[in-house]
Amino acid sequence: MNLLEWIVAIIIITEFLLGNCANIFIILANAINCIKRRKFSSTDRMITALAISRIGLLSGMLLNWHSTVFTADTYNVQIRAWGRIIWTVTNHFSNWLGTMLSMFYLFKIANFSNPLFLHLKRKIEKVLLVIFLGTFLVFVSYPGMVNIKKIGWGSDYEENVTLKNNLKDITSLADIHIFGLINIIPFCISLTCVLLLIYSLVKHLRNMKHHSKGCQDPSTMVHIKALQTVISFLVLYATYALCVVIAGWSLQNSPVFLLCMAIGAVYPIGHSFILIWGNQKLKQSLLLFLKQVRC
Repeated sequence: MNLLEWIVAIIIITEFLLGNCANIFIILANAINCIKRRKFSSTDRMITALAISRIGLLSGMLLNWHSTVFTADTYNVQIRAWGRIIWTVTNHFSNWLGTMLSMFYLFKIANFSNPLFLHLKRKIEKVLLVIFLGTFLVFVSYPGMVNIKKIGWGSDYEENVTLKNNLKDITSLADIHIFGLINIIPFCISLTCVLLLIYSLVKHLRNMKHHSKGCQDPSTMVHIKALQTVISFLVLYATYALCVVIAGWSLQNSPVFLLCMAIGAVYPIGHSFILIWGNQKLKQSLLLFLKQVRC
């Protein structure tokens, strides 16, 4: 390993540890709150599912990095294949769960008089469930997903042919064109949520100004808080997708490829910390935990 590979290795391992700590904290904190209050809200369920998918996403990225940097022998070819499987599965659900969380904030916070919007707002939990089931069907129809159940690692005597064929099948799972086509949909939905929240906030501020009221009312603060969370997700998501596209066109183990892996890992880590800080229950749990650690 050269100097750049050592630097990227330190960054990726640090990101992996920090990201898993944040996501495990989210899971444990929501589980404890659920046991205490005997209530598991829709927001808590989505954030918990998102944290679980982010753990898998970080694991898949770590496996991909490991198999790329080190010698591509039989063992590392297997790691690369399983790393791509884990990354494909968790990347899909991580992106869609983040998008569904943005939609949940939009329908719970935005104020529109459109009949369709009001109907969806009343049925938001069922709408999100249908969307999730729909994305699951889209996922299982990915080109090449059928080949997962056919994967069988060959014996030591036939590893050259079998492993190359298996790796070729798995490579189709992470095909860069399929990635761009599939992920443009949740990105556009998230962008639409941001624009509608901004429009709702502007509309609300105009009403407040018309009635000569201050701008620091609870509804305004809720709008701003939701916008901070949704915009941060959109920016991190866009950066991550751009890194994946650039890495897909770059030579493996090249400086550009390694830097894209390091930068792309900020997405599952940064958004998890933003969710903790933006959620009142998680924030209080974190502050209480840090206070106990200090004591």
